[in-house]
Amino acid sequence: MRVALLGTRGIPANYGGFETFAEQLSTRLVKRGHQVTVYCRANNIQIEKSTYKGVQLKILPTISHKYFDTIAHTFLSTLHVLSHHLRHDGYDVLLYCNGANAIFSFLPRLIGIPTVLNVDGIERKRKKWGAVARVWYKLSERLSTFLPTELITDATVIQRYYEERYATTSHLIAYGADTSQVTSRKVLDRLNLEPGKYFLYVSRMEPENNPLLVVKAFELTGINKKLVMVGDAPYAANYIQEVKRTSDRRILFTGSLYGTSYDELQSHCKVYIHATEVGGTHPALIEAMGRGVSMLFLNTPENFEVAGNIGWAFPNNLQALAQLIEQIDALPQVEHKKMSRLAVQRVRERYNWERVVNAYENLFQQTTVSKPF
Repeated sequence: MRVALLGTRGIPANYGGFETFAEQLSTRLVKRGHQVTVYCRANNIQIEKSTYKGVQLKILPTISHKYFDTIAHTFLSTLHVLSHHLRHDGYDVLLYCNGANAIFSFLPRLIGIPTVLNVDGIERKRKKWGAVARVWYKLSERLSTFLPTELITDATVIQRYYEERYATTSHLIAYGADTSQVTSRKVLDRLNLEPGKYFLYVSRMEPENNPLLVVKAFELTGINKKLVMVGDAPYAANYIQEVKRTSDRRILFTGSLYGTSYDELQSHCKVYIHATEVGGTHPALIEAMGRGVSMLFLNTPENFEVAGNIGWAFPNNLQALAQLIEQIDALPQVEHKKMSRLAVQRVRERYNWERVVNAYENLFQQTTVSKPF
């Protein structure tokens, strides 16, 4: 098949979950013999080659603005798809990522290209959005139910939300993760870290991901460990400055890390802290599980769906998190090893990348032959 992915910042991944997903899905589809194109944003992807691991890259401009970056680029990408289809043979199916892009998903259908939309979570709940953006996301939820050919949700909680609110059926396909440990320690040496001697937080540093809660809670503890805060955000400078305003020398901020450096930090940490409260299946959480890391996670329905009884859930409360961090740090190693085995097993059973790609591949094949506009 000829497949195109639209709506992400592009690959190689250097931003967030959708980009990691786009890289994993596209490169694995190429290995299966498909022709795949990923549309990339010029303000995010700087790469001289027009391909990445066999995936065609189409880099287009955008508007570098909190509210227009995604929809401006997806609009241009859609126009390029339409033009390309009229001049050449075009694509067999398009995958749009991000519910905000729902409004564009019907245009390719007008010229016979089926579209699939992955809506992610309930985006209008993110604290970073103002009133206008929340209205747009709420409208996009409704549009997602009938403009694309097929709708994808990545968590049962989100699937049930669309069923109950909009009487719409969606395909449930989660994200994937690897289950191998990385033994190298280059980034640990660079950051002066010891294996098993640090807690790890990974996420975009935005309010709904609660990095400030994690920092403040860790400050209250007396443990002899470090806290490594990995992440950044392009439109949250003031908030990030507040998060970093700490005098605790145990807390280290690395900015965004990807690839081997990210894998090494996950593989060698003692505990991974996941504090995200909005979204569906969060890639960083299942990636930590795949590495066999003990986890503390914010007790939301989406996070509990992923982790279940593997790891320790905490409420959105400063004192409670601080107390739990100290309790987990004091647990015997046998408890961490038990959680490690269960976490890896759960990822192999539920979040295996090959199973995820199988589901997308099957859906794409069904979509190309089943539904006209």
